[in-house]
Amino acid sequence: MRLPLRLRLTLMFTIAMAIVLVGFGVIVYVRVNNDLLDSVDAGLRSRAQVIVDAAGIAPPEGSTDRSLIDPDEAFAQVLDTKGRIIEASSAVADTPLLSAGELPGGSEPIFLTRSVPDDDPVRLMAVSALAGPGPVVVVGATLGDVIEAVQQLLLVMATIGPLCLMAVAAAGWLLAGAALRPVERMRREAAAVSASEPGRRLPVPDTGDELARLATTLNSMLDRLQAALEREHRFVDDASHELRTPLATLRAEIDLALSKGRDASELEAALRSAHEDVERLQRLTDDLLLLARTRAGQVPVRRTPTRLGDLLTDSVRTVAAQAEADGVRIVVEANDATLLLDPDRIDQALRNLLENALRHTPRGQTVRLRVETGDGVARFIVTDGGPGFDVDVLPRAFEPFLRGDTDLDGSHGAGLGLAIVRAVAEAHGGTATAENTPDGARVTLQLAV
Repeated sequence: MRLPLRLRLTLMFTIAMAIVLVGFGVIVYVRVNNDLLDSVDAGLRSRAQVIVDAAGIAPPEGSTDRSLIDPDEAFAQVLDTKGRIIEASSAVADTPLLSAGELPGGSEPIFLTRSVPDDDPVRLMAVSALAGPGPVVVVGATLGDVIEAVQQLLLVMATIGPLCLMAVAAAGWLLAGAALRPVERMRREAAAVSASEPGRRLPVPDTGDELARLATTLNSMLDRLQAALEREHRFVDDASHELRTPLATLRAEIDLALSKGRDASELEAALRSAHEDVERLQRLTDDLLLLARTRAGQVPVRRTPTRLGDLLTDSVRTVAAQAEADGVRIVVEANDATLLLDPDRIDQALRNLLENALRHTPRGQTVRLRVETGDGVARFIVTDGGPGFDVDVLPRAFEPFLRGDTDLDGSHGAGLGLAIVRAVAEAHGGTATAENTPDGARVTLQLAV
């Protein structure tokens, strides 16, 4: 089970401070211990100076103190070159403090720390009494006061350290809470965002920092999600509306055919009308399925070598009856190249483009289908002789169920034609564009081949 973020931040902050406090305590401990030893060493130098001066011998370097040695606080010995006692304090009169091998060979003093059984450790200083070989003065002092002072320091640090850590942990807890408070507000607001209230947004802290940028980014994401949700709702509503009309007509025709007193010709006419409605429903469901696959990024494309001549002939043939009925001529301008593409999808897109162009071209005008190939792309360009796209419709020409003012009655298609064209183009790694020209509207389907 993962700990809450606030607790984790507090623990990390406390652990970091504990490491800092321990490091600081070690530094203080070492520094104080060294300073106390330096103080003891200074006292030993002074005591050694007294002994050397009393014997009329040159003192060790840097020492001028002539105070007497107090046997209760320190002790001393004078040893010959073989380590035998010449003179000694009463407390150390029996055993030499240093062996012959430990005696200094030069004029510089040496310092040693020795452990004494059943007593405090002692600090020793040994220095030659003469410039050359000769007697050695050894002075010492117990380290009881040093040890006691260091132990007192450790006790203070052991007492104050945990209190400091507790204060640091409390401060870290409060600091983490203050830092995460805007995040908690955003979390509560995000939890309140739902389909019933898609317009709610997260509060943006007035800090200009990372949290403010995070809130702004999340609000932008919510804007995109709301727009996508609204598009989905419109898509479902429009699809339901488009399906309702042919289904209602089909049902009325079937009910009429089933009524009594119908002769064979009337039944045949009803069946033909029902067949047309079924075809319309089939085309509509195929278009809706293609758009749904486009939104999921799963439009299947089966590229095969396809001759342009055969493809364009089949596409024009499917709309020839509509062109004849509308009194519009279709002119095709293309070579007979062979391209690698999905002929069924391209035929579906071209049929939609031609049907859309025929609906908006006045009688006696011409619809042109031109194909350009080269540089790894193929462009299918359809131009009509109509009034062109409405100004407010042109930027959104490829949205599903979008119609211009001439199509508001819904009598000229479901508004899926150009959406299908764009879906086919994107499935082939291409694009679809729409524009107005002085002669009418022009739609370009560009494919990667």
